[in-house]
Amino acid sequence: MIGFVLFFAWLGFGGDLIFYLSTARETPWENEHYRHVVPWFGIALTLIGMIVARYAYRTGPQKVLWATGAREVSDPSNDGERQLVNVVEEMAIAAGLPRPRIWIIPDDDPNALATGHDPRDSHVAVTRGLLAVCNRDELQGVIGHELGHIKNLDVRLMTTLAALVGAVALISDGIGRGLGRGRFGRAGGGGGGGRKGGAGAIILVLLVVWLISWMLAPTITQVLAIAVNRGREYLADAMSAQFTRNPLALVSALEKIEGAGAPTTAIKRGTAHLCIVDPLGRRLGRREGWLANRLATHPPISMRIARLKGMGYAQVKKEGGLTV
Repeated sequence: MIGFVLFFAWLGFGGDLIFYLSTARETPWENEHYRHVVPWFGIALTLIGMIVARYAYRTGPQKVLWATGAREVSDPSNDGERQLVNVVEEMAIAAGLPRPRIWIIPDDDPNALATGHDPRDSHVAVTRGLLAVCNRDELQGVIGHELGHIKNLDVRLMTTLAALVGAVALISDGIGRGLGRGRFGRAGGGGGGGRKGGAGAIILVLLVVWLISWMLAPTITQVLAIAVNRGREYLADAMSAQFTRNPLALVSALEKIEGAGAPTTAIKRGTAHLCIVDPLGRRLGRREGWLANRLATHPPISMRIARLKGMGYAQVKKEGGLTV
């Protein structure tokens, strides 16, 4: 969140610097020319960044659930919903957490996510497709994974990042439309026409960097969300194995989710990093390496399965040793 606010400050004060240099030779109020001295843009955008970050933190969980079209399960109406409620209650006891609120996302592709601020204000949402393909043990593995995110407070960070990504995308789109209509085309026009040499080149370079920063803002914030996510998925898998004492159940669930035919359409790009698997089915998420580790929201399912199978083998070996 500090990085987000600092990025907004750069956008604002960078614009102030460009405007100041482009009007530096003007005498204030002489011949109706304006000389930019007070950094209004920087002050305003820094305040906006702080307000947006605070708003994103406070309303992030509601925005995530609203964006997916999820409905809360307050009174289970069928066997699948009753089993889901029972499993969440069991796994919450195993994890030592208060029972989170339970939601169902109207999508036939199997997936799940958790959101909230802390264990006392947490939500678990599963798709309709997940309830259709998973048996009780597999559902326990998936819910255990999501409760691992809640126990580690991953949901606080990832939900806030999801809201910030959406806010930056909206602001960037607005700036892009303004630039497209020429509303900002005169930002450096006052008195700079006769300037030659290094000053004009510096202004041009700063302007180009500033505009590129605006255009790349959604990508930068998305990369920020991705960069903190991959290791947390491995940890949540391990905590699911700890809660259920059955890592192979999550293996089976991941294999079924991976084998599903289509991406999850109800979950959009801004909240993809919250899911147990990448809902967009991007190829980069199936690879390891420097680029994938920085640009893919999730580690490869094959690697996650291999680690979980290793845990299952170690558990069987330990239990066998105890039996002997």
